Amino acid sequence: MGSGKGSGGDSPVAEIDDKFGVGGGVHDTYGEDSATEDQLVTPWTISVASGYSLLRDPHYNKGLAFTEKERDAHYLCGLLPPAVLSQELQEKKLMINMRNYQVPLQRYMAMMDLQERNERLFYKLLIDNVQELLPVVYTPTVGEACQKYGSIFRRPQGLFISLKEKGKILEVLKNWPEKNIQVIVVTDGERILGLGDLGCQGMGIPVGKLSLYTALGGVRPSACLPITIDVGTNNEKLLNDEFYIGLKQNRATGQEYDDLLEEFMSAVKQNYGEKILVQFEDFANHNAFKLLDKYRTTHLVFNDDIQGTASVVLAGIVSALNLTGGILADHTFLFLGAGEAGTGIADLIALEISKKTDIPVEEARKKFWLVDSKGLLVSSRKESLQHFKQPWAHEHEPIKDLIDVVNAIKPTVLIGTSGVGRQFTKDVIEAMASFNEKPLIMALSNPTSQAECTAEEAYTWTEGRAIFASGSPFDPVEYNGKCFAPGQANNAYIFPGFGLGLIMSGTIRVHDDLLLVASEALASQVSEECYEKGQLFPSFADIRKISAHIAAQVAAKAYDLGLASRLPRPKDLIQFAESCMYSPIYRSYR
Repeated sequence: MGSGKGSGGDSPVAEIDDKFGVGGGVHDTYGEDSATEDQLVTPWTISVASGYSLLRDPHYNKGLAFTEKERDAHYLCGLLPPAVLSQELQEKKLMINMRNYQVPLQRYMAMMDLQERNERLFYKLLIDNVQELLPVVYTPTVGEACQKYGSIFRRPQGLFISLKEKGKILEVLKNWPEKNIQVIVVTDGERILGLGDLGCQGMGIPVGKLSLYTALGGVRPSACLPITIDVGTNNEKLLNDEFYIGLKQNRATGQEYDDLLEEFMSAVKQNYGEKILVQFEDFANHNAFKLLDKYRTTHLVFNDDIQGTASVVLAGIVSALNLTGGILADHTFLFLGAGEAGTGIADLIALEISKKTDIPVEEARKKFWLVDSKGLLVSSRKESLQHFKQPWAHEHEPIKDLIDVVNAIKPTVLIGTSGVGRQFTKDVIEAMASFNEKPLIMALSNPTSQAECTAEEAYTWTEGRAIFASGSPFDPVEYNGKCFAPGQANNAYIFPGFGLGLIMSGTIRVHDDLLLVASEALASQVSEECYEKGQLFPSFADIRKISAHIAAQVAAKAYDLGLASRLPRPKDLIQFAESCMYSPIYRSYR
């Protein structure tokens, strides 16, 4: 027993089938697992010759799936019960257990426990049951998890960088065990979903997003790094909570905040190189726009709330043209909410209209009207508006109430990004239905409790004529004998494939044209079957195929624009994207 270990012989190797994309092509850092050592060496053999350690390493643990031969070779005899279960059987057992939990947060905690115990099984479960488990690991359940993060925190799943680490952020990054990082998702926790300032407890968001990068986009787990930047919180409830895990002080602002972020961005580039993708998540409006503007020319950065949301909503609207007829430029858009999501969506749609019709972006913007907490954005308010709202302030009399704005503007598309629930009242929806044969209504605020209206309200108040999509999932609705399956404008359709496209092509900057092609790629994947149910987005069951398609289109555009550094350009980008995708199938160890 133990013939291959501790005896000076060859290190054990992981036997990997060519079908996992290892033998067949990608032999550099873009390949599925080729940036890590687990192709050639099982690292625990280098450090600790102990099966007990192997069972506690989530990257390599297979639980009861270890074969008798593996148990004999790796000192596992007696540490496991005698039964040998396949990965499929383990998956079946876990899904039975998962469905027995009545409380969504219990499911979330069970999934997090699994991720910390057996990484490959976690991703196998998530990939194979994506429609059922996506709301568990991401919205809406992740919102509750962030609110209670202090109570459920067990072990760190990412890096916490606080004001205490100022001056030594580079050293902190080096503490993370994985060295070949390709994507970082970072938050400062100031605007978590529609829940507000959750400070350090916002870590649930980067962790959740990166699990989707792997499950939906195929980026290796070891290449993903969740980071929370803790500059304090203005949430009094958290400051007075004895179990709060972050800095107990009010948020740092101004120069102190800017200096910390500057040090962080410089350290990231110094440690991981030019091609590291940094995705900003759930920063408050004032910082989100500033950070994106500041770093978009010097780093590979992407703001999911501004750009990811915009890209997925544009895809939904392009897709809706198959139901409404006409072209994008025929529509009049009204937004409730003029923050990072609302203005980001408006910007991208205006850019698409401009490209398709050859009119200036400034002219295209005249089709967009935005409402903030003080009413319609109009020219007379321009001086008092934040800079990102100013391009949307047009000549019009001031109007305060949404229903009056709807009646005055007569939009064909109504989009909610307000973060405030139930703002699309019966009067508002009925008004939309009165001058539109098929009103397009998108209630995008998350979580579900913050949605501007429910799917049932949209269909009922328009007598089944609405084309509806939301940010969080809603159950199918039956109205007058017809079943409507509301679409979910979920960023998870876009960012995993978008990120994979950037990584696999070695893209060094994000250009707006990359977002436009990602939107068009997503819209092209919607089937006739989906349209018949009123859905604007494809089935999540096909998400890895969709992500590969998006990645290929993004990479192709990056090559065309001269932004891609991975040469030569692969002949078949879809096939290449698929070959780069991580597979959660267990490895065989010998």
